[in-house]
Amino acid sequence: MVFNDGNVFLEIEKFKLFGLEIGPIIIAWYAVLILTGAMTAMVLAIIEGKKIGVDKDFIIDTVLYGIPIAVVGARLYYVIFAWDYYKDNPIDALKIYEGGLAIHGAVIFAVLWGLYYCRRRNVEFLRAIDLAAPGFLIAQAIGRWGNFMNQEAHGGKVPGATLVDQINYLSSVGIPKFVIEKMYINGAYMHPTFFYECLWNLCGFAFMLILRRTKYLYVGDLGLVYMMWYSLGRGIIEQMRTDSLYLGNIRVAQLISGLLFVAGAVIFILRHYYKWNPKHYYVIIEENRGVVNEQ
Repeated sequence: MVFNDGNVFLEIEKFKLFGLEIGPIIIAWYAVLILTGAMTAMVLAIIEGKKIGVDKDFIIDTVLYGIPIAVVGARLYYVIFAWDYYKDNPIDALKIYEGGLAIHGAVIFAVLWGLYYCRRRNVEFLRAIDLAAPGFLIAQAIGRWGNFMNQEAHGGKVPGATLVDQINYLSSVGIPKFVIEKMYINGAYMHPTFFYECLWNLCGFAFMLILRRTKYLYVGDLGLVYMMWYSLGRGIIEQMRTDSLYLGNIRVAQLISGLLFVAGAVIFILRHYYKWNPKHYYVIIEENRGVVNEQ
């Protein structure tokens, strides 16, 4: 589309595979979707935060400062585990626009930032992590569509001797047509692992919304549930991917996922067995409701 009034000329390109180009400016789909996911998580946290006494301004500040910190963590994690390449090409480590972000790195840095900021603002970390855990899953579910736009983070070739067989296979397991069309890469149809992970994360998000309304959950438990849920799904789906980072012969994402799953499960079991900080989530809601009503 071209606008030309004789003085001002602006050409807006059609949406490209990697984003929208407005003159020399490229707005990457991946960046747009990551921000959309983060903003969605923030809005949901604000809504829930009212119920457990976490201030809206604290949530907004945590997210807005946390986004660049998480991106740095995601990039640093990726560069560390792809060091064989980056040690000889150090400048490329700064080229974040070429891809190379790792969710585990983003989550680790986000949690460390949250821990620091909670202490600084005198907010209970366990309450904050209960708000963040469902948000992580919904943000990751949305952000994964950046992989769809970029045709990256996909799996290997799907079963089928012919292209028709491959299409039929993907259709038979419920993959939408528009996703199937985008998965035709290098002469074959690939597993849309980003889509599998998106569905897994959405199911985990719904599960958390239900779980935190039960009378069995302690404050902070959702962080442990997140560790177990995401790690289980990521560990299984990672086996299908063709772009995994490796440590020797081990896929890094599977190694980290396995460690996080075991850690989350052990801490959850021990916490409930020994009743460490056994305040229930629903009690916090009831207490805060009383405070709000009194005001």
